Amino acid sequence: MEFDTIAAISTPMGEGAIAIVRLSGDEAVAIADKIFHSPSGKKLVDQASHTIHYGHLKEVDTGEIVEEVMLSLMKGPKTFTREDVVEINCHGGLVTVNRVLQLVLRNGARMADPGEFTKRAFLNGRIDLSQAEAVMDLIRAKTDRAMNVALGQMDGKLSRLVKSLRQKILEVLAQVEVNIDYPEYDDVEEVTIPLMLENCGWVESEITKLLNTSSQGKILREGLSTVILGRPNVGKSSLLNNLVQENKAIVTDVAGTTRDIIEEYVNVRGVPLRLVDTAGIRETEDIVERIGVERSREALRDADLTLLLMNYNEVLSPEDERLFETVQDMNYIVVVNKTDLEQNIDLDRIKELAAGHEVITTSILQDEGIEQLEEAIARLFFSGQVEAEDPTYVSNARHIALLHQAKDRIRDAIDAAEAGVPVDMIQMDLTRSWEILGEIIGETVQDELINQLFSQFCLGK
Repeated sequence: MEFDTIAAISTPMGEGAIAIVRLSGDEAVAIADKIFHSPSGKKLVDQASHTIHYGHLKEVDTGEIVEEVMLSLMKGPKTFTREDVVEINCHGGLVTVNRVLQLVLRNGARMADPGEFTKRAFLNGRIDLSQAEAVMDLIRAKTDRAMNVALGQMDGKLSRLVKSLRQKILEVLAQVEVNIDYPEYDDVEEVTIPLMLENCGWVESEITKLLNTSSQGKILREGLSTVILGRPNVGKSSLLNNLVQENKAIVTDVAGTTRDIIEEYVNVRGVPLRLVDTAGIRETEDIVERIGVERSREALRDADLTLLLMNYNEVLSPEDERLFETVQDMNYIVVVNKTDLEQNIDLDRIKELAAGHEVITTSILQDEGIEQLEEAIARLFFSGQVEAEDPTYVSNARHIALLHQAKDRIRDAIDAAEAGVPVDMIQMDLTRSWEILGEIIGETVQDELINQLFSQFCLGK
């Protein structure tokens, strides 16, 4: 498969020591040769693959020096895209790197679309679709655990399992074909049905194992939407600042200071939290604060976890008790803050209202109890079940949906076989399950979906 030569900036824009402009395609080396000049006068086309060369980039017409560079030469097929790849390492800076990119584009390369380098790796058979999606997961990983999940998927752990499931279904389909071709032999059917039930049962069991890890996997991939909830001035913004280790939220002793929601990502024991500091929920005549309270209620409805803050120094109020009613069907942890002050709250009543949910006492001002809170969060969602070394689990929403569909079709096939439905009818469910699993790794996926998936990638990847 032949493509034109593409180019893009592959490092973040802004000031830095080094920036990289990447080219990929059949003309990548030829284009680089036109603009690259080394002190020795050597041509890149004559150099060995996977070597790096010092020199200058020059305008073709005038010979004007554009930039001093180190150029990495990698010839296909032993490259990420399986095409010839040239990476130009230049000085970091908006003007510098854009000048290099424009020089490359003027001399025959085309600007790459978002994710086009990874798309070419997929189309050229270097990686399958699930591995390509893992590239973006790796870039977006916010914790070590999330990174290790993405690395495992890039290494093909999920792909190998999906291929083994498809192979098992294929073996059943082959046996069904024998049964259809030779219906006069009773012993063929006697072999087909038990084999079908055994293999389909194994496939269903393996898919179930994967789906059992999907909630943890999705958390690692997307983060836990975590709302910090409580009456005004109980320490919500202080808790956010403590977890983030930055002063992102304004902290004062004036009730109602937070008028809008504030979002930050934080790594808590390997669990990525998307922390949302909300406006204190209370009845108010302030129009701006009332809008903030309504946004807080909306954030609460979408939350995976709620940290419900109470004030150790204040008597439990009717508003506090109503907050317990608000979160009663949610995952939540009660945080009783300000233990550095005199106790006025009834902790026994708090534990009674919490109804089995964890209650953590803290003094955010003195940095006490935060470790216990972090342990409680990790315990609530992982309980030691998911570690970075786990061989395979699924985290992508598209994969999860497809696995559910494949499992449903396999279950239909098992039910039909047990009910004595003719094997040629069962074949339809088996074939559909095989096709759905193929969509995960891109073997039976449509071009429109491929284009949509790669359009979500950043430029230069």
